Amino acid sequence: MTTTITPATLRFAPPCGPVHGWADGDVIRATGIPYATAGRFTAPVPATDWVEPFAATEPAPACPQIRSPFLEEVLGGAMRDLPRDEHCQRLSITLPRDLAPGEHLPVMVWIHGGSYTTGAGDAPIMDPARLVAEQRVLVVTVTYRLGLFGYLGSGHHRPANLGLLDQLEAFAWVRRNITAFGGDPDQVTAFGQSAGADAVAHLMATPEAPLLFRRAILQSPPLGITRGRAAMNEAMSQAAEVVTADMSASEVVALQAEVAAHAASFGLMGAMAFGTQYGHHPLPGEKEIETAWDRAAPHIDVLIGHTTEEARLHIPTATTLQPWIRLPVAGPLIRRAVVAHVTAAVYTRAIRRFASRHTRAGGTAHTYVLSWAAPGNEYGASHAIDLPLLFGHEHTWANTGLVAGAEWEEIDTHGRQVRRLWADFARGTPLEERGRIPGALSYRRTQNRPWAALTGRTSPGEGDDAPVPHPRHHVSVQV
Repeated sequence: MTTTITPATLRFAPPCGPVHGWADGDVIRATGIPYATAGRFTAPVPATDWVEPFAATEPAPACPQIRSPFLEEVLGGAMRDLPRDEHCQRLSITLPRDLAPGEHLPVMVWIHGGSYTTGAGDAPIMDPARLVAEQRVLVVTVTYRLGLFGYLGSGHHRPANLGLLDQLEAFAWVRRNITAFGGDPDQVTAFGQSAGADAVAHLMATPEAPLLFRRAILQSPPLGITRGRAAMNEAMSQAAEVVTADMSASEVVALQAEVAAHAASFGLMGAMAFGTQYGHHPLPGEKEIETAWDRAAPHIDVLIGHTTEEARLHIPTATTLQPWIRLPVAGPLIRRAVVAHVTAAVYTRAIRRFASRHTRAGGTAHTYVLSWAAPGNEYGASHAIDLPLLFGHEHTWANTGLVAGAEWEEIDTHGRQVRRLWADFARGTPLEERGRIPGALSYRRTQNRPWAALTGRTSPGEGDDAPVPHPRHHVSVQV
């Protein structure tokens, strides 16, 4: 397997078949490579190897999805120019342009977020070029099936967890082929944000995980709303019976909101209506998930964390809350209380439990808290504020609500340090017991302490993972 760089094109010779990439400034890209194929509502199978060169010069298409005007305001037209195709099982590879012959770099495989209903691996705001060029790592971005196409199946008429199965195929493709692109298949880090981080956590519960990646970075996983979803999944699955395999993709997307509406009565869980389902391949039953995670713990190092004000992103969408938070004196206090409650319920408490359990099971875990915010910005240190620190460029984040008020120099100054920390972790550089990036982030190693020292009880109880209650004012959480 060789990598040849010529002025005209970039030729790679992985086992899947020859791939032609392209140069883009300081990086080399090979984009839109098929890693699997699948019919509608069927499990993926590995893409068939090819003989003729594959021109990896177009972005991976996004899975068809509902347009979100709110997310477009916050994140800009992140996917405005991406094509849509339900056969979206493709990945893109970015590597340093000055890769030396025979050099093999750590590999970071990115799983995008978006509540399992929106997003795409090749969205410009998630362009990994800065991370790759600065830190000399190789980044693979994965696009997978979403919503009704990928994350709602009863297990009777159609499989559940199809998007998760797509991701497993992507990691298997990386394991087999990445050496030809200058990556080290034994130094793979899975990383994702929001629903992407939740997906990485659940990939860790599959038997294949220790063979596919050595480390995991979980950015704001909504682990507090992943349990107790069976009744909600059943209600949505029944509503989804109207969706058929012969409908057009646009018809399926048009029905998605109607199906998701059946999750509205399930509290904060309903804010992420689609997602992984326990007891359906490749995941164990809900009662066995902790055991599955424990099995993987000694083999996968974890860096997991959240922002200080995760839920602040969603305050503008909480229409019933608006009159209260606009009160002259009590309003800011009410907003702060709601943000703190939802952040703790959906993210903070479950993240700490995950890290503590991982350590008790013989693994290594560090937790972080990200506190940077654009000066004067209404979203503060909210959900997704980590994305501009890791990905994209000045022009991709210009005119986005999330970072309005911040100079790009400030974003990039903090971003360089965050990217260095992420890459050091991916390289296997031992992190300190405690560390910080002034004005942006702090982290610490999770200690292996007895459960009683953490909770005051002698053993975990069912209440630790019970669904969180519905707050009085509904806050729609896009994760």
